[in-house]
This record gives sequence, C-alpha cells and structure tokens, in this order.
Amino acid sequence: MAKKATGTSKGSAKKARAAPRKPGKAVTATGSARGRDSSADDGGISEAFIKLLQSPLVADLLAVAATAALAALAEHGFSSRGAGANAGGRRAGRAVKEAGKAAAAAIGRRLGNEFDEIRAASKSAKGAAAK
Repeated sequence: MAKKATGTSKGSAKKARAAPRKPGKAVTATGSARGRDSSADDGGISEAFIKLLQSPLVADLLAVAATAALAALAEHGFSSRGAGANAGGRRAGRAVKEAGKAAAAAIGRRLGNEFDEIRAASKSAKGAAAK
C-alpha cells in the first residue's frame, strides 16, 4: 500500500521557515516604469556600438589579443604533472591571468601604433594643405 502524504515531513518543515526580512531601501521606479521609452534614447548608441564592433580595427584588435593570449598560454605550458590537485588549479589560474595581461598589452601596443599612424597622416595632410 502507498503511504499517505502528510504536510509535516522533515524537508518541508525546513523549507517553510523563512529568514526574517531586514528593512532596506525603498525601491524607486526605473525610467521605463515612469513612461520613458528607453529604446528610443538608446537607439543611436546601440547602432553606433554595433558599427564599432563590425569595424576592421576591432576585428584586428581581437585577433591580436587572441594571438597574444594563446602565446602566453603556450609559453606557460599546461601539463597533468603536478604536486597536488590544487597546485594545478593555481598554476592554470596564473596562466590565464598572464594570458589576459598579454592580451591587454598587445591591444595597447596596437592602439598606440594606430594613433601614431593617424597623427603622422594628419601632420602630412596639414603640411600638404599649407603649401
């Protein structure tokens, strides 16, 4: 025979107790709740952001960053040999951190080169216009 279900099981008694609520700050209305159409305000910004993401410079920066990160990971090396289970996790975490630093440095160098090229082109254009 099947047991009769009761409402006082061990699991349900623990779930029924709720933590007392602490008084907090009052929740204010957001822009959309006040009737402001946020999609109309952000339409130009989102379109500009999408165009920026599709630009060749951003694609080039991502490629440079990915290459630098892969090089840093390969340089650090991964292997299953380790003193303990936790040592491998620390080593992998350090490798990922170094890969992120390498990617950021590569992006910085690439952007610096781009700005230098733009400055040089601007100076040569001003010199040609002055003649």
